[in-house]
Amino acid sequence: MSDLVVIGFENPQKAEEVLWRLRSLKRQHLIDLEDAVVVVRDEQGEINLKQSINLTHYDTSAGLLSGGLLGTFVGMLFLNPIAGLLIGSMIGAGAGALSGSLTDYGIPDDFIKSLGETVPLNSSALFILVRKVDPEKILAELAEFKGKVLSTNLSRDQEQRLKEALGGVPRTAAP
Repeated sequence: MSDLVVIGFENPQKAEEVLWRLRSLKRQHLIDLEDAVVVVRDEQGEINLKQSINLTHYDTSAGLLSGGLLGTFVGMLFLNPIAGLLIGSMIGAGAGALSGSLTDYGIPDDFIKSLGETVPLNSSALFILVRKVDPEKILAELAEFKGKVLSTNLSRDQEQRLKEALGGVPRTAAP
C-alpha cells in the first residue's frame, strides 16, 4: 500500500526543489515514488500542476511501437509491410496519445485540484505517493526544507515525525 503525503511551502519554487531532492534519493534507492505532483499557485491565484509522469508522452511512444509492429505484420499479409508499418504507427500513436490523456494514474486529479485551491497565493505544494521509504534518511534530507504537512494517510507517529523534520512541530518529551 502506498502512502500519500502533501506538503505546503511558502516559496513557489520550494516544492520543485524538494521533488528534485526526492528524485535523487530515489536513484539511491532510499525512496520509491509512485507518483508526484507539484502545485504552484501564483500571485494572481492561478493554479499550475506539474505532473511527474507524463502519461500522454509515454502512451504515445508505446502506441507508436506496438502499432508499428502490428501494422508491419498485417502489411506482410497484404505484401506491403512498409505501408502497414506507417499506417499502424500512426494509428497506434494516436490511440496511445488519446489513452494517455484520458488516464488518471496515481494521485487523483480531483483531489489535487481541490486541495490545490487551499494553497495560499505565491506558494507551492508537493503531493507525493510513496511505495517504500527509508524514513530516517529521508527525514534527515527533508530537515532543511521548511514546510507544512497539509494532508497525509500516515500513522499519527509517522506524521508527527514528518512534521518535526519539516520544522512545523517541536519535538515533545516522552512522559
